[in-house]
Amino acid sequence: MTQHAALQRVLADPRVAKDPAHWTLYREGRLPEGWPLMTFVTIPGMTTSDGADHRRLRGLVSQALTPRRVDALAPAVRQRVLGLLDDLAGAAAPDGSVDLRTRFAYPLPMYVVGELLGLRAEQQDRLHELSDVMVSSSAAPGAGAAATRDMLGLLAGLAAEKRAEPADDLTSALIAAREEQDRLSEEELIGILLQLVVAGHETTLNLICNAVRALLAHPDQLALVLGGAVPWSAVVEETLRRDSPVGHFPMRYALEDIDLGGVVIPAGDGILASYAAAGRDPGHWAEPDRFDLTRSPVRHLSLGHGPHFCIGSALARLEAETALRELFARFPGLRAAEGAPPAPIASFVSNGVSSLRVRLS
Repeated sequence: MTQHAALQRVLADPRVAKDPAHWTLYREGRLPEGWPLMTFVTIPGMTTSDGADHRRLRGLVSQALTPRRVDALAPAVRQRVLGLLDDLAGAAAPDGSVDLRTRFAYPLPMYVVGELLGLRAEQQDRLHELSDVMVSSSAAPGAGAAATRDMLGLLAGLAAEKRAEPADDLTSALIAAREEQDRLSEEELIGILLQLVVAGHETTLNLICNAVRALLAHPDQLALVLGGAVPWSAVVEETLRRDSPVGHFPMRYALEDIDLGGVVIPAGDGILASYAAAGRDPGHWAEPDRFDLTRSPVRHLSLGHGPHFCIGSALARLEAETALRELFARFPGLRAAEGAPPAPIASFVSNGVSSLRVRLS
C-alpha cells in the first residue's frame, strides 16, 4: 500500500489482521527457509496479534509505559543529549568532521531504551548490533535468524535478572503484570521486549538523522526554526512525513476479499504498509518532496493509524525534539561535510543512512 488514503483505510480496517495464521503463504508453509523478514511476521506480541489479544498486550504495555514514566524521562533525556554534545567536539577528525549518526543519533535512543528496560551498557551495545542485522536486507542468509535467536536469548536473560531482582523499569513492570494478573506468557513477554528494543531504537535513530539531513539541505527552513517562526515539533512531524523512519513494515493480511477503488485484495493475501511512499503521495500532499515546516496540518501515517498506532510515539517525539533543539543550540554553524552523500542503510524496513558526517562549525 503506497497511497496515503488507501493505506489509512487499510490500517484501520477490521477486515485486515496481523496474525500470520491468516496469511496463505505462511499457513501453507510456502515461505522460503531463512526468509529475512520472518521475525517481523512471527514474533509473539503486539505487532502480530489482533482483537482481544492485541488489546490485552497493549493494555499491559500501556500500564508500564505511562505518560508519567515518559515525562519522568525528560530530564534524563536532556542530560544524555548534553553529555553527547560535550563529547562531539573531541570526537571530530582533524578536518573538523564527525559522524553524527554514530556519536549522537545512535547512543541517545539506545540509552533511553536501556533506561526504560533496565539494560546494562554491555547489553545495550549487543542489542544494537543484533538489531542492525535483523533489519538488514543485505545480511548473509540465515544471519537474521541467528541474530533473532541471540536477541531472544539476551532478553530472556534480562527477564530472569529482573524476576530475581525487580527494579523501577518497564521490564520489571511487565513481569509484575504477568505474575500478578497471569495475563502475559513468557513468549509474549520476550516478544514485547524485542519489539520495544527494535522499534524504540531504530526508528528514533533514523528520525534524528533524517531531520538533520533535511535541515542542513534546506537552510531557509532551518532559519525558520532557529528564528522561532516554527517550533521544533514541526521539524519532527515534517520529517516523519517526508522521510518516515520506517520505510515498509511487514505484514498485514486480508481476512476477506477487500475492494479498494476497483482493486481487489484477495482473502489470505499479505499487505505491506509502505509508510515512506505514503508520506510522499502526490495525490495527498502538495509538492510532496519539498521539506516545508509551514505545512499544515501534517497528519502523516508514519507512526501508524488505528489500533496499532505506535505506542511509543510520545517518547520518540520527546527524544527527537530534545536532540534537535540542543544540537543546533550548541552548534548553530552545523553543516554537512564535503564529499559523497551518506549511503542509505541496506534495509527493507529501516529508512535511514549508514553514516552522517557533519562539520560542527
